[in-house]
Amino acid sequence: MVFNHPVCLAVSLACALTYSIYLNGKKAVRFSLIYMLPMMVFAALLNPAFNHEGATILDYLPDGNPLTLESIIYGMAAAAMLAAVITWFSCFNEVITSDKFVYLFGRIIPALSLIFAMSLRFVPRFKSQVKAVSNAQKCVARDVASGNIIQKARHGMRILSIMTTWVLENAIECADSMKSRGYGLPKRTAFSIYKFEKRDKISVILILLFGGTVIAGAVSGKLDFIFYPVIKGGDFNIYQTVLFAAYFALCALPVFINAKEDLKWKILSSQ
Repeated sequence: MVFNHPVCLAVSLACALTYSIYLNGKKAVRFSLIYMLPMMVFAALLNPAFNHEGATILDYLPDGNPLTLESIIYGMAAAAMLAAVITWFSCFNEVITSDKFVYLFGRIIPALSLIFAMSLRFVPRFKSQVKAVSNAQKCVARDVASGNIIQKARHGMRILSIMTTWVLENAIECADSMKSRGYGLPKRTAFSIYKFEKRDKISVILILLFGGTVIAGAVSGKLDFIFYPVIKGGDFNIYQTVLFAAYFALCALPVFINAKEDLKWKILSSQ
């Protein structure tokens, strides 16, 4: 989201897609083809249709507005940025579970981290409960697909009423469970299976090294890229090559860490 340089956007999108496919397999490929690709095409076509800035005029639209090369390139860059952000957040949602989030921020912002963790946990539980209630109602011909429009609306309201009751009861049970386990008491300990080990220190050092290099290059203006009125980027030199390599290493680090651990596990399991 920060860097609009085409090379940075291409690296970010490629690494995000690679990591998403690594984590989710065919599910990520299907999501990319069904949702991400049409969204990227739509975003890329939307910008030149409404934004007519730019000095390089390629043609004129039926309404008389110019179609410029700069608007097309910027639309493609915006589409790549949007797809990369969504894909990175899908990877985040797959990797950072609620217990990991509580471990990271439980002592710093305990209340907010607990609410966020409960929200992440609530969404899949709510979806599964809605499915269970809908299947139960379908057995008695009271699902949203049965009857006329009025009956469908009435069945939908019944399911909504059941889910509202379930949510309220679940909230009361959760509050009682937290109270019985001593939530909010001073000097209360928390169990966690995670430890800050040597490999975590190495990962943090690499992130700081690559991230610091990229930030230094951004501050110095080596990653700036101008789309309007004419396309203009920095001079391609050795320093910029180092910045792109550092940015690639930063984005590809999660894939490298997972691949390394999988390779280690295969070696150990084969012995």
